[in-house]
Amino acid sequence: MSVTADWRLSRTYDSVGGTVAYEVLGDGPPVVLVHGTPSWSYLWRNVANELAERFTIYVCDLLGYGTSEKREGQDVSIGAQTRMLVELLELWELEQPCIAGHDFGGAITLRLMLLEGRRFSRVALCDAVAIAPWITPFSRHVQRHLEAFQTVPEHIHRQMIAAHLRTAIAREMSDAELEPYLLPWLGPIGQAAYYRQVAQFDERYT
Repeated sequence: MSVTADWRLSRTYDSVGGTVAYEVLGDGPPVVLVHGTPSWSYLWRNVANELAERFTIYVCDLLGYGTSEKREGQDVSIGAQTRMLVELLELWELEQPCIAGHDFGGAITLRLMLLEGRRFSRVALCDAVAIAPWITPFSRHVQRHLEAFQTVPEHIHRQMIAAHLRTAIAREMSDAELEPYLLPWLGPIGQAAYYRQVAQFDERYT
């Protein structure tokens, strides 16, 4: 399951929506970390390792993201991700953990609370998708011309996604630093997965 040398999710769970990669780190009160788009659990690597000195950290790659299963026809919507997180919370036997949600991981966190009745002892929302409109002009453009984007040559796709990732990052990153964020979206499976998740952005979930 490894994509980078310094970050690896070693466990998997076969959820209703597909196989999910996850990891449990450290020891102490439970903290769940939920990433957003277009990233994956790698985003949390430094936070997770530091918090693991005092807490038990639960982190996963959302359906269709990172090292979790990516397949044609897969439901990777915010609704599907919420249902998958309900399954993971039950698997992990967590009743009132702390939770942090980034980007649309924030929307998933809010849906877990407001629609699924999950209780958390502490909640942190980081640049959270919560109130419409939140779909960017680029993503709207992709949705309108999905077939054209799905079939662009890989080298063009790479440059577009790299540019998109740079707009989502607060500081400048070298190409080497950016590469781990880019890798899950490359190759035929990754490219298809990227446009699949953009196609399923829907503000009705927030």
